[in-house]
Amino acid sequence: MGGVEDDEPASKRMKLSSEELIHLSNGSTVKESIVGSSRDLMARPLQSDGGEEVVGSKGVIKKVEFVRIIAKSLYSLGYRRSGAHLEEESGISLHSSIINVFMRQVLEGDWDESIATLHNIGLTDEMTIKSASFLILEQKFFEFLDEEKVMDALKTLRTEISPLCINHSRVRELSLSIVSPSHCFTARSPKQDTSRARSRTKLLEELQKLLPPTVMIPERRLEHLVEQALGLQRDACMFHNSLDEEISLFADHQCARDQIPSYALQVDANGISLKHKLSGHQKPVSSVSWSPDDHQLLTCGVEEVVRRWDASSGDCLSVYEKAGLGMVSCGWSPDGKWIFSGVNDKSISMWELDGRELECWKGQRTLKISDLEITSDGKQIISICRETAILLLDREAKVERFIEEDQTITSFSLSRDNRFLLVNLLNQEIHLWSIEDDLKLVSKYRGHKRTRFIIRSCFGGLEQAFVASGSEDSLVYIWHRGTGELIEALPGHSGAVNCVSWNPTNPHMLASASDDRTIRIWGLNNLSTKQKDTHGNGIHYSNGGT
Repeated sequence: MGGVEDDEPASKRMKLSSEELIHLSNGSTVKESIVGSSRDLMARPLQSDGGEEVVGSKGVIKKVEFVRIIAKSLYSLGYRRSGAHLEEESGISLHSSIINVFMRQVLEGDWDESIATLHNIGLTDEMTIKSASFLILEQKFFEFLDEEKVMDALKTLRTEISPLCINHSRVRELSLSIVSPSHCFTARSPKQDTSRARSRTKLLEELQKLLPPTVMIPERRLEHLVEQALGLQRDACMFHNSLDEEISLFADHQCARDQIPSYALQVDANGISLKHKLSGHQKPVSSVSWSPDDHQLLTCGVEEVVRRWDASSGDCLSVYEKAGLGMVSCGWSPDGKWIFSGVNDKSISMWELDGRELECWKGQRTLKISDLEITSDGKQIISICRETAILLLDREAKVERFIEEDQTITSFSLSRDNRFLLVNLLNQEIHLWSIEDDLKLVSKYRGHKRTRFIIRSCFGGLEQAFVASGSEDSLVYIWHRGTGELIEALPGHSGAVNCVSWNPTNPHMLASASDDRTIRIWGLNNLSTKQKDTHGNGIHYSNGGT
C-alpha cells in the first residue's frame, strides 16, 4: 500500500485539520480538537438527545442509526458542512471520539498510535483486530521501503507483522519485496495507490470493511438501503416488463398490465401495428424459434419441413427438408450462423442458412430428439432419457445428473442463463427446476390445458421474469415466474397452441405456433420502447413435437 518517494521527512508530516480529515476520510468529522494520547479514550455509546427513540410508522428504525446513516451519506456526497450541521443539531455524532482519533492517526501515518487505539476501540473479535493490525503494519512496511529504510521495513516485518501469525502467504510476498525491490510493485494489491495520501485513504476504506458497522458505517450504506428497497418493489411488481421504466423514489413502483404482450401484431420498419400471420406450412406448426438478433423466425410443421422467415416482411427465406423424413424440432446456433433440426429418425441435422446440410448426428440413447437442449457454452447436453427423467450430461467432466419427476415429461425448456429448466408434464403442470448447483424444484405453474398433444413453454420478458405456454384450448398462458400467478390468457388462435417463443431482445414481443397452421406475433398496443442490447443465446430449443 506504499507510495512514491516523498521529499518531506516522516518527522515533518503535516498534522491534518478537522476539515481535511473530513475530506480525506469521506465521511468522518471532528467537532472539537482532540489532544493527548488515545489510550485515555475508551469507546463509549454515542450520545443522542433522542436516546432510544425510533422513527417511522413501524417503530423499527432507531433514530440514532437513522441520523448517523444520513450524516454519512451527506459526507459521501460532498456536503460536509451539512453533515456537520446535522451532527451538531441532532447531538448525534457520526463516529465516537476514539474512532475520529483512529482515523486521524491512520491518515497522518501515526502507525504505533493507531495500533494502540485499535486495541482500545472495544472490539471483541481477536481476528478482526489482527487483520486490521496487519493492514496498518503492511502500509507502514511499504512506506519504509519507499523511504529506502530497508532495515526499518525488515524490523516491522519480523517484530510486528510476522508475530500476528496470520496471512502467511502475504508475509512471504512482503519478504520478497525486501529481497527483490522490483517485486515490491507486484506485492502491492491493485487497490494500493502510488500516492501516499491516497494510499492511506484506501487503507482507511479497507479498515472500514473490517470493523463492525456500528463502529464505522460502511460507505454508501444509505444508497444500498434505497437500492434494496427499489429492487424489492420491482420484484413485487407483477407486470414489470419495461426497459424504459424509471423507478422513482417519489412513489411506490407499480407497472400496468399493458406491459405484457397481449395483441396480435405485424412487424414493420416503423414499429408494431395491425395483425400479421405467417402462412405456408401444410401441417400443424409444432415449434417456433427467434433468431439471436430477433430479425428472423424458424418454424417447424409436425413431421414436415422447417421454414426460416424474415420477421419484418413475413417472407419465407428458406425451407429445410430431408427426402422421406420429417422434421420435429428446430433451433438456432448461439451466433445465429447456422440452424439445427430434430428429425423423426432420432437424428439431429445441422444446416447452413442457405439450406446446405453440414452434418448429421444420431445418438444411441436418445428417445426424443424433439427434446434436446445445449447450454450456450456448449458444455452441457440436456435430454429426456426416460419418460419421467431428464439427463444433464457434463461433456467435459463426464458427470451425469438426473431430474426425476412423478409424471411423464412431455417437453422442457432451458433459461437463457442456463440456470433453470421448465419441465412440462402429462398432468397439465409446468415445473421450474434450478439446475445451477443442486437440482431443486422451485415453482409450479397451472391453468393451461393438455390432454392429447405435446405443449411447450418458454421463459421470457425482462430478465426472463415470466413463463409462457401454449394450450389445447387455443389460448396462450402467461405466468409471473417468481410468484407462479397466472396474469394473462390470450385468445386469438383457432386451434391448439403447441409452442411459444419469447423474443430474446424485445421483452414486449412473443410468438406462438398453432394447429390452425399460423404463427401469431404478440406485442403491446402502441409500443414505444428502447430495446436493450442484450446478449443471450437467443435460442428457444424447446420447439417441436409430434
